Amino acid sequence: MKLILAVVHDRDWHKVAQELVRYGYSFTQVGSTGGFLREGNVTFLVGVENSKLEQVLDIIRDQCETREQIVNAFPAAAEPLATGLTVPLKVTVGGAIVFVLDVEYFEKM
Repeated sequence: MKLILAVVHDRDWHKVAQELVRYGYSFTQVGSTGGFLREGNVTFLVGVENSKLEQVLDIIRDQCETREQIVNAFPAAAEPLATGLTVPLKVTVGGAIVFVLDVEYFEKM
């Protein structure tokens, strides 16, 4: 058995949840924040048999999109409070970060 921890961007989590439900997977979702932009995420915890691992990973891959976003960043040499100048910076956001862990023991109570 495997435990999938998938950190999914706020814009994509609902699509992942809908597909997991559609295919009959049980999961827990936890709101989370992190990354370069400190934007919202949802972390999914999905326990699956080894034979179903690739199907769940495919669901996550298919439903999570990366996209480019422009953010205002302070130049490395600038004093942000003194100058107030920012530089537009293009960053890639979205997608998912996935960890797959072996489950040594499982019991549903």
